[in-house]
Amino acid sequence: MENEKLLVCVVLSNEFLKSQYNNIMKKLLIIAALLVVFTTACAQGNKTKENKEMKTLVAYFSATGTTEKIAKKLANVTGADLYQIIPEERYTDEDLDWRNKKSRSSVEMMDKSSRPAFIKDLKNAQSYDVIYIGFPIWWYTAPTIINTFLDTYDFSGKTVIFFATSGSSGIDGADKQFQKQYPNINWKPGKILNGATEDDIKEWIENL
Repeated sequence: MENEKLLVCVVLSNEFLKSQYNNIMKKLLIIAALLVVFTTACAQGNKTKENKEMKTLVAYFSATGTTEKIAKKLANVTGADLYQIIPEERYTDEDLDWRNKKSRSSVEMMDKSSRPAFIKDLKNAQSYDVIYIGFPIWWYTAPTIINTFLDTYDFSGKTVIFFATSGSSGIDGADKQFQKQYPNINWKPGKILNGATEDDIKEWIENL
């Protein structure tokens, strides 16, 4: 009889311990899950705060208005200041005739030392941390007025990202050329944004 009572006590004790163990494990799993959620939320909050604290500029040169449309969408998505690089002498249709080797744009692009003048009215250029620079692709790269812009405002140590519109050429030529010419800038890969929607632009920015 005593042995039977002892056996019952042992069984009940094991069941109790097992129940307590299961309860403890469930609580630990809940705590672990809450910690993951909390950590993720904090990381996202810090990233959002960091992005808000970064001052951003979208600067663009647009000869026909195509790049301007994309620049405005980009500024809207990023909440950036918008700045148009306006040449002192506007380009005419004849100036933009890439088939004519004597047209203004052709002459400028064949002369890598060319620095077309633009209206220099950007205020507090050094206050920006991230600068997006947009342009149409000319002769497989950026128009030389973009060189003038970068020569005028020293963005050493800043993050600069190209975006462009193009009939057929990519942006790699511009990226490589300017990374070599301005090595003190923190460059990120540019992108052709022909006909891009704001959702397209958001996706691109998130993957930079």
